[in-house]
Amino acid sequence: MSPLTKVLIRCSEGRFFRACLNFIELKIKKNHPLGNQASEIGNKKTPLVSDFFHLCLLLQIQNNMAQTVGAPQTSDKKPLLSKSSIWNMSVGFLGIQAGFALQNGNASNILQRYGADVHELPNFWLVAPVIGMIVQPIIGYYSDHTWNRWGRRKPYFLAGAIAACFGMMLMPNAGLLAAALPLVLVGAGMLMIMDAAFNVAMEPFRALVADKLPSEQRTLGFSAQTALIGIGAVIGSWLPWFLANKAGVTDTAGEGLVPDNVKWSFYIGGVLLLGAIIWTLVTTREYPPEEQARYAGEPAMPTEKGGLGSIWTDLKQMPRAMRQLGWVQFFSWFALFSMWVFTAPAIAHHVYGCAIDDNKSQAFSDAGNWTGIIFGVYNGVSAIFALFLPYIASRIGRKNTHAFALVCGGLGLISIYFADSPNFLIFSMIGVGIAWASILAMPYAMLAGSIPAHKMGVYMGIFNFFITVPQIVSGVVNRPIVQYVYGNNAIWAIVVGGVFFLLAAVAVQFVEDKDDLHRWGLAR
Repeated sequence: MSPLTKVLIRCSEGRFFRACLNFIELKIKKNHPLGNQASEIGNKKTPLVSDFFHLCLLLQIQNNMAQTVGAPQTSDKKPLLSKSSIWNMSVGFLGIQAGFALQNGNASNILQRYGADVHELPNFWLVAPVIGMIVQPIIGYYSDHTWNRWGRRKPYFLAGAIAACFGMMLMPNAGLLAAALPLVLVGAGMLMIMDAAFNVAMEPFRALVADKLPSEQRTLGFSAQTALIGIGAVIGSWLPWFLANKAGVTDTAGEGLVPDNVKWSFYIGGVLLLGAIIWTLVTTREYPPEEQARYAGEPAMPTEKGGLGSIWTDLKQMPRAMRQLGWVQFFSWFALFSMWVFTAPAIAHHVYGCAIDDNKSQAFSDAGNWTGIIFGVYNGVSAIFALFLPYIASRIGRKNTHAFALVCGGLGLISIYFADSPNFLIFSMIGVGIAWASILAMPYAMLAGSIPAHKMGVYMGIFNFFITVPQIVSGVVNRPIVQYVYGNNAIWAIVVGGVFFLLAAVAVQFVEDKDDLHRWGLAR
């Protein structure tokens, strides 16, 4: 007896058809349209005379099932998040950047008060990129492999925030430990603690946005992050000036001492950092490993062996887009490092007319306070411009958006050379702010689509190499150049930084943006 004859006999008994449909329903995912179709047919009470018709339909379903089972399984789509959820997950970055801005705007000034010469400043600032290059990939690796009651990335937010708050309290009080070490070395040590802590807290935030958001919301997510970074940086940059000029806190101090307005700014910044991190911890839910894996179509947790040694393997196997973005990041962060290190001494001499070796006059203090103001301007501009990045990118693409912003930054830095008054520097910083907004958002938005979801943390950490290495190069190269070629006149380091921004604008045109190609239907 042929199999078909057996099937027909079973159908005449009125039971086989339902049994087959139930069997198919078990074999196919319950949410699969074929399973739903089989379920609906099986639940109908059909006359015996129509069993043959239903058998034909059953065979068609079985044929479709065979094709479906052999096909690769597709991943579920990440749900779109509300705007409030997107903003809440990045509030912690507001606090981190407030602390980072206080460091950027005041560390050179503080170190000079502790006895550092202008050409020695890059040596101290090299601590930040070296620490970042070591810490961020390690934190990324461990956060990829972490899941506990606190989450995946969030435990690192909190640990970094506590350590950063500690460093910010001690940085302007290095004199308390001056009996043990030279004052300038104590200050450099506090700078190292802050840098390490900022990196521990900062890296998981980048990975969190990529973890939580689908591709079509990532530009918005990183732009919201940039806007909050800008707001935090404005607060951190303007605090010393506000306390000195509006709150009546003294802004001068004796040799080897830090003014009270700077001290209180660091205290307030530390509290703000810790509070902002706690806000994100409380309001943001991370996807458990199983749920994240379902969205990505990947294993729930990484299964590769080798421990931290696998970071080197991942480095060698980095996506093509990351290698291309590396050049963009190199030129961009070389310029930024030069700006952060040399703006205060550059405008003190070039705009305020201070002697190159002056580190305690009122004009020198005024230049330091104004450095905080103009740094606040570029961060404020970045916060506003970041809100427009998703729209601009949707119109001209992310690469062209980033190139335009970098050109604005380059022209802004070069224009500082032509400044004839402190107020002129505000216009220079508008261009820098446009570049800063894009630097904090566009490279990560372009990168995220090319990274495996279960390696998001470690690759975001590895990507930090392209931020830290140019800063190290800038610090090493600028020290002898500023001393022997520029004669300690730091304005020339600022101009060269502007040129590097322009080079970054050229380099971005050679980046393959996978998500944008898919959006326009051009992906190969």
